[in-house]
Amino acid sequence: MASTYSDLKIELIGTGDQSGIWGTTTNTNLGTALGEAITGSATVDFASAADVTITLTDSNATQTARNLRLNITESSTGIGYVGNLILGTNCQIEKLYLVNNAGTGAKTIKNTTGTGITVPAGKTMFVFNNGTNVVDALSYFSGTVVSSAATITGGTINGTSIGASTASSGAFTTLSATGNTILGDASADTITSNAGTLYVPNNLIFSGTGSVTLPKGTTGQQPTPVSGMIRYNTTTDSFEGYTTTFGWGAIGGGNATATGFWQNIQIIASDQAITVGYNASSVGPITINSGVTVTVPTSSTWLVL
Repeated sequence: MASTYSDLKIELIGTGDQSGIWGTTTNTNLGTALGEAITGSATVDFASAADVTITLTDSNATQTARNLRLNITESSTGIGYVGNLILGTNCQIEKLYLVNNAGTGAKTIKNTTGTGITVPAGKTMFVFNNGTNVVDALSYFSGTVVSSAATITGGTINGTSIGASTASSGAFTTLSATGNTILGDASADTITSNAGTLYVPNNLIFSGTGSVTLPKGTTGQQPTPVSGMIRYNTTTDSFEGYTTTFGWGAIGGGNATATGFWQNIQIIASDQAITVGYNASSVGPITINSGVTVTVPTSSTWLVL
């Protein structure tokens, strides 16, 4: 009975076959074929700007496609080539590969069918040939990934997409940044809150001798107000804050270009009310727009000078 071969091309000696000489075949099976499948490493060189195909044949002698680790290199006109490493004839079996792409061009590891998996230049990945397609060998981590050189591309962390354009929430005991920390700026090395809100619980402490630059804009650009907001009003050239009781109003440090003067608006364009138990004063003339109400409570006084 003639020998046959397993999926990994290990020679299976037929009953009664190779009498007295089967030791050579067994040694090759154990020392070469199984060794390559379990711990072997083979180099696949892209020597030209073209795809490379590796195969398996009915032989227990050394074969690139049988090895656990495939080390991709590039030479000659293949340097920088972006293409495919194809698992060809007899490679449509279930097999794990550790692929090290030592080249400068991305390589897609694929079967004769399916889309395969792309290993970026300079990266190492575990991939699995399921006999039809080459897929990710790992899809879940339950522990902590610790590596100064690790890059995670795509996927999710606790249901949040990695690299998503929308902001994700997080909690920090200490958040430290060097240089400028700019909210609303998409450049590198910044904390970005584009069209969103950055919430800081309890105390926010600024140290050093720098400064904090507030949002600024015209009166017409005032945001939908919430009590506690502060900003710089370019129309009035002053800092302003918002309270539910008083609305938008100037705060200390305003009118920097007219030092020594306290200024108030001349046109009241929205409903205003003096707080019960308080008086108020303004310098006129003051125009109250049509349909706008200024409420002066009983026992309060509004003095217009």
